[in-house]
Amino acid sequence: MSYIEDRAVWFEGQGHWQHIPAADWQDWAWQLKNRLTTVDQLEQYMTLTADEKAGCAFANQKLALAITPYFFNLIDVNDPDCPLRKQMIPRSGEMILSEGENDDSLNEDGHSPVPGLVHRYPDRVLFLVTDRCASYCRYCTRSRLVSNAQDYNFHPEHERALRYIESHPEIRDVLLSGGDPLLLSDKKLEHLLSRLRAIPHVEFIRIGSRIPVFLPQRITPALTDIFKKYGPIWMSIHVNHPKECTVELKAACERLSFAGVPLGNQSVLLKDINDDVEVMKALVHRLLRMRVRPYYLYQMDLITGGAHFKADVRKGLEIIRGLRGHTTGYAVPQFTIDAPGGGGKVPINPDYVESITDDAVTFRNYEGQRFVYPLKSAPKPDPAAPAPIAPGVESIVVH
Repeated sequence: MSYIEDRAVWFEGQGHWQHIPAADWQDWAWQLKNRLTTVDQLEQYMTLTADEKAGCAFANQKLALAITPYFFNLIDVNDPDCPLRKQMIPRSGEMILSEGENDDSLNEDGHSPVPGLVHRYPDRVLFLVTDRCASYCRYCTRSRLVSNAQDYNFHPEHERALRYIESHPEIRDVLLSGGDPLLLSDKKLEHLLSRLRAIPHVEFIRIGSRIPVFLPQRITPALTDIFKKYGPIWMSIHVNHPKECTVELKAACERLSFAGVPLGNQSVLLKDINDDVEVMKALVHRLLRMRVRPYYLYQMDLITGGAHFKADVRKGLEIIRGLRGHTTGYAVPQFTIDAPGGGGKVPINPDYVESITDDAVTFRNYEGQRFVYPLKSAPKPDPAAPAPIAPGVESIVVH
């Protein structure tokens, strides 16, 4: 895979929907109402491959099909290998169950003390506040519950979850996720944030959302005012490919940043989509230009029907090695595997260290050059001091 882009170009405009009034296009409710959710709607704009048609026919049993008009514009309808098309349009690979895959590969249900709350780490919880998204990524780690295609019967109980957090003073960090929290109304979202901010031991509130990427129109002044009121609210967005970085997304990120929301990005390593050094370099550079810090690069979770997305872990290491030293440190995410079965996030790093002894660390830099860092320190001799007398040799004093 090779990737070349014009760094000065950012996609903008209404694309296939040029005839729609700008006021409608900028209305996030209009975007949701006009999502593409059927084969017939897709085929108004593109010719589906046989593989895609088979995947779409199976989607109602695994994960619903839904793409906002805004994001559909970014898909190359003439290229079946378009990296955004592969992420959003179902394929027959979703029907294949592979060894090691699981509906709940991270065992979130096993760490759920009340419906909608996951308490895996000692000081923080994952608060799943909804099962809906603006669009559905085909590799979604929670495909068992989002969109309700699998009849998972997911009913988060916000009040029970809030009472649990209130009664556990060790919880200092709450991550709102789902589904996508930003699909909640302003009123519901403000209620949750106000309740969390009123809990004395909750110090850190985060939101995980792909809404800015799928639906930048949702980042309204009313929403950013809520974030200002209850901030700092930290947010992780989810961008996988530089083609997702548009004028609209850039503007949405700026609105969030100016409202005091620190932004990070979490990408998933996906086969033949972004498992390439040049693709990821282009992505992280665009992210920084949008005021977003690359945060995590995840090895894909072992979700059912996801094998066709699974990239080689060595590709992830190659990407980190190709970024470290070759671009600013702010641009280098942490490559991570979320351990299957609920073991938590484990960083995976290239091997730069050759050896560690009591005396020194021997390591290589990004160019492969070897260096030694001493671990023991001894006073440096003073050249002006008299030389020490060897044992057994008498000192001679001359008068």
